Amino acid sequence: MESGDIVLNKTYRLPVFPAMNTKKIKTLGDLKKSGYEPKSIKEEIRQNLISKLQKQETTFPGIVGYEDTVIPDVERAILSKHNILFLGLRGQAKTRMARQMVELLDEYIPVISGSDINDDPLNPVSKYAVDLIAEKGDATPIEWIHRSQRYGEKLATPDVSVADLIGDIDPIKAANLKLSFADERVLHYGIIPRSNRGIFVINELPDLQARIQVALFNILEEGDVQIRGFKLRLPLDILFVFTANPEDYTNRGSIVTPLKDRIQSQILTHYPKSLENALEITEQEANISEEQKARVKVSDLLKRLIEQIAFEARGSELVDKKSGVSARLTISAFENAVSAAERRAIVNNEKQTQVWMSDLVGIIPSITGKVELVYEGEQEGPYQVAMNLVDKAIRTQFVEYFPNPDQLKKRRNTGKPSMEEKPDENPYRPITQWFDKGNNLNMSFNTSDKDKILQLYKVDGLHALVKKYFPKVNDLQSALMMEFVLHGLSSYSLISKKIFENKVEFKDLMGSMMSFDSKDYEEEFDEEA
Repeated sequence: MESGDIVLNKTYRLPVFPAMNTKKIKTLGDLKKSGYEPKSIKEEIRQNLISKLQKQETTFPGIVGYEDTVIPDVERAILSKHNILFLGLRGQAKTRMARQMVELLDEYIPVISGSDINDDPLNPVSKYAVDLIAEKGDATPIEWIHRSQRYGEKLATPDVSVADLIGDIDPIKAANLKLSFADERVLHYGIIPRSNRGIFVINELPDLQARIQVALFNILEEGDVQIRGFKLRLPLDILFVFTANPEDYTNRGSIVTPLKDRIQSQILTHYPKSLENALEITEQEANISEEQKARVKVSDLLKRLIEQIAFEARGSELVDKKSGVSARLTISAFENAVSAAERRAIVNNEKQTQVWMSDLVGIIPSITGKVELVYEGEQEGPYQVAMNLVDKAIRTQFVEYFPNPDQLKKRRNTGKPSMEEKPDENPYRPITQWFDKGNNLNMSFNTSDKDKILQLYKVDGLHALVKKYFPKVNDLQSALMMEFVLHGLSSYSLISKKIFENKVEFKDLMGSMMSFDSKDYEEEFDEEA
């Protein structure tokens, strides 16, 4: 096959060129002889995407839950050669997807050696490159840059200036080179021109001041920039990707309408829609060392509980929905849960352990720092809101494993045969009766696995209940399910649960409500007296 031949496929005709031997091609003349033909950045990404789609390769590896929503939208935008705006709440992989677009670039491209803006040797635009080619002709030196060097990113902040993004006159350069300010060589290029022939990302676009956003108009519409008062208009070849959070539109700023109009594709991102997707994301992103994996086992039950917390937070009336609940919450919570179990094992000199329900107290710092509360939530307090979210997650997941206690209550209240007459209809009765007799269970957060299991077996009917519904689980898993039952029953108000600084206490519900500390009562009485 000769250079420039066309390969015919079912849908597209793609030009195929011989592989570039970058080590041998060092001058402009060598490049011309090689048969290299330049492509625009958007055409380059488009062709590489087409190739991946034809080979049925994953276009955005590691992005979970977007297979049928966001990713197809991005692929359509790339095929249309559009600039892109990712619009979504925090923690929705907007920046990650933008960074992964680098993998759709050619591995290497040639540039004029010494160029600040990656000048194409066959189509130079800067004065430096034009003058160098005029001086040296085909002997003009070129170099090859990797695709990883063709990515620019800027976090939009109120202090970002036009000079940062576009460029400005450099008086020091003018003085050193003894040039007048009218000479183009005194220009210092900003980050956007330096991203020429690459991808440039502006994160949190609404945070950029309106007057700075205006400076981007011409780049998006005409594809060129103008610096200060220079007549020069520098044509740039850039794929722009912007990210924005809808919250920013009211809290800190907005995207000016003309700029938004010039961004051809606005793509809406979202949080995981299923627990399975959320589990996969956390499993992929959590930073758990091999040492921790060897020492701490995490059951599927605990993993699901942690993910459920984020789902509960996103639906909670105490949490600001406009702010969102990032996937980072569950990632951090999972890491903290493992670390809580690891710390306990170290304290108790245990070689191996598992994450217990009581270890969930260790994930509270992961929740309080990652949810924005509305007024009612602030009144409740971040710690209490976090504890409530954990209880709601337990309540939601409990019915996935055991009978719904609420349904048993309804059956009792609708005139059907009572549970007193048919104890078998209420599998929880032996457990609640044990607590009704005045028994209680106090478990320290640092209790060893062996002692915890011994304590759990004290509760009448607890082990029998777990074995009834999960006959094949091993002893350690059975003990975890027993602890889960206690937390589940407390979330349905069948027994009482109180969490102290270093322990959790389970008691009968009515006794807990009626009891009071006599010392507190005496102090209150003395004050009134």
